[in-house]
Amino acid sequence: MQEQQILGVDVGASGIKGAIIDINTGELVSERLRFPTPDPSTPGEVAKVFAALTGQLNWTGAIGCGFPSIVKNGVACTAANIDKSWVGTDAAALFSQVTGDEAFVINDADAAGLAEMRFGEGKGKMGTVLMITIGSGLGTGLFVDGKIVPNSEFGHIYLKGHHKVAELYASNNAKEREELSWEAWAVRFNEYLLHLDRLISPDLFILGGGTSKYFDSYKQYFTVSVPIVPARLLNSAGMVGAAVYAWEKLNALQA
Repeated sequence: MQEQQILGVDVGASGIKGAIIDINTGELVSERLRFPTPDPSTPGEVAKVFAALTGQLNWTGAIGCGFPSIVKNGVACTAANIDKSWVGTDAAALFSQVTGDEAFVINDADAAGLAEMRFGEGKGKMGTVLMITIGSGLGTGLFVDGKIVPNSEFGHIYLKGHHKVAELYASNNAKEREELSWEAWAVRFNEYLLHLDRLISPDLFILGGGTSKYFDSYKQYFTVSVPIVPARLLNSAGMVGAAVYAWEKLNALQA
């Protein structure tokens, strides 16, 4: 493993991205590769893509992976936006096996949050900070005084009156599926933010995922009183945070 560098991989519902990350700066020190997520996105098929990405970057060493699931000790416990056969799969062991390198797996939104708390809009922020990744679903990373509360999954809360979970109502997939304007989508997302404010009274919302780069197109429609900022690392946050997570786990093992 090259000193101070880790391969960060972000497994999403539509794409699998990866790059070598300088964990001191959060910068990408290789090209950013992206492969379509296979359909069906079974463990075996995703593992093939994971191995191909690692091989194309000629990487040997520790790997951090953000994964769309509640993750406990490397095991995927849910599968909302990926094939159901992942439930109960030891993702860390599988990715380690197919690459020959040690892999560490964390919830994808938690990974994005780690990146923003270390290098982005959450750096130095105390209090309660909620990172929301807006994509195929709604992922959340919760931090209290800079420390992560893992696997928060606030994208799956039920919105009374709409008879559906939040990510089916206010994700980017919902926007595209129903051909919503930025205003129409932002009104929905604002309802979601107001609900989260009532639940956890955060001090800051950080919005990530692909939708974050269009923040100026919809920010004026938010009425929630909590400060809201787009993620500084934009769509690279998942890869960067996954690398940070792997680095922290390695240091803990060596301590």
